[in-house]
Amino acid sequence: MSLRRLSSVAAAAVLLAGCVAGPDYRKPEVEVPVSWQLEKPWRQASPGDAEAKGPWWRRFDDPTLDALQEKALANSPTLDLASARLAQARATLAGAESGRSPQLGLGSRASRLKISANRPLTNYATNNFSTVQNDFALTLVASYELDLAGRVQRSVEGATASAAQSAADLENTRLLLTADLASAYFNLRATDLELDVVARSIEVQRRALQFVTDRHEGGAVSGLDVAQQQALLDNTLTQVDLLKRLRSQFEHAIATLTGTPAPNFALAPDVQPLRPPPIPLGVPSNALERRPDVAAAERAMAAANAQIGVATAAFYPSVNLLPTAGLDSRSLSTLFDAQSVLWSIGVSATQTIFDGGRIRANVDFTKAGYDATVASYRRVVLTAMQEAEDGITGLASLERAAAQSQAAVASARRVLDMSASRYEGGATTFLDVITAQQALLNIERQAAQLAGQRMLGSVFLVKALGGDWCGVEPRGAGGGGARTDCPAPLRQVVGTR
Repeated sequence: MSLRRLSSVAAAAVLLAGCVAGPDYRKPEVEVPVSWQLEKPWRQASPGDAEAKGPWWRRFDDPTLDALQEKALANSPTLDLASARLAQARATLAGAESGRSPQLGLGSRASRLKISANRPLTNYATNNFSTVQNDFALTLVASYELDLAGRVQRSVEGATASAAQSAADLENTRLLLTADLASAYFNLRATDLELDVVARSIEVQRRALQFVTDRHEGGAVSGLDVAQQQALLDNTLTQVDLLKRLRSQFEHAIATLTGTPAPNFALAPDVQPLRPPPIPLGVPSNALERRPDVAAAERAMAAANAQIGVATAAFYPSVNLLPTAGLDSRSLSTLFDAQSVLWSIGVSATQTIFDGGRIRANVDFTKAGYDATVASYRRVVLTAMQEAEDGITGLASLERAAAQSQAAVASARRVLDMSASRYEGGATTFLDVITAQQALLNIERQAAQLAGQRMLGSVFLVKALGGDWCGVEPRGAGGGGARTDCPAPLRQVVGTR
């Protein structure tokens, strides 16, 4: 075949490379509600979908939490694992992209050899002779796959989607890590509030015990009043040990999340009011765009779709251009002479004729894999909608319950004061005082638990909405006002009262 005809074949192959096997990726449609089912005090706002998810925990204005989060992000082995997987995915993408470029190889050979005189004849009129000679060669070999069916292109598309999926997985791991840490931290702080409530109740109960003991010694009351008050105090002291055990579990969880051995970690008690920050709400489609787990599921679909193209490309011929150029001589002194030059150019083509259905089975396998990723994506979307709606309605309910609990605490304190006054006046038994003390303790503990649940609900909703939001700077970052770098529709901030 002449060089001109060979070039024509190569050019025709290049023109055929526009045919790409497999379907182009199209994101499947999912049913998304127009708006959330909002209860007061919520209103609509539009979060910045393109904004970095950022240090959302700073909005809780707690320096201790800020320090713990920074430590977790620096030391968490879970985050290190996700980062390593992202590095692997990016390396795989670089390897796939290399298929678009020619492969060059440089080879050399230096040998001394003897040719057999008894080797098979190539011409009956010419006898073979045994020779001993040197062989020096220097060659440059190139190969380039003509991507006729788009196998390389689909491989790059799949690797690109996989790298994007790994990036979203890393972002999701970071969000889950910081949310889990914040949850454990606020559980611990709510337990501190409960311990403070119990400690104050113990102080009140001890004073009451001393009071009835003095009256009993004076003969004013029977020993029953003393025994009842002592039983109440003992029961309350038991609750302290149970709460301390629960607190230690949260403390150990925080240690693990921050990459610290549990025996080496301690967090001092801190009794401060727990107030959740305002959280803006967007339409459901905004949440889908913001959540990294949804993004990861969508990129998994794109990667699976590309694998269909890679598998389908096996039905088409595999064509490679194989040019070679080099030098070959029996003497080093003449290796670089013009007479030592050698070259070749050719095309290698391979077409599967019969494989027993192996290629078709592989295509069916990749199609089923794509269907699985579509189902997984829809499941993740539905879960995202559920979590966000649960967070919205849950916080609204907790808001009302917290307000009611404060009123209940005030009422229980009045009941205790009235019962104590009536007992001192002899109008009632000491059992009424004990009952009022126990009721106040239970109601105050419930108020502390509700404060913790509101903080946990806020963390849950932040996680459900995909992380930080545009509209207001975190208080811990020196902000507090609307961000000027947000588009105008994104500057509305809403939240709980």
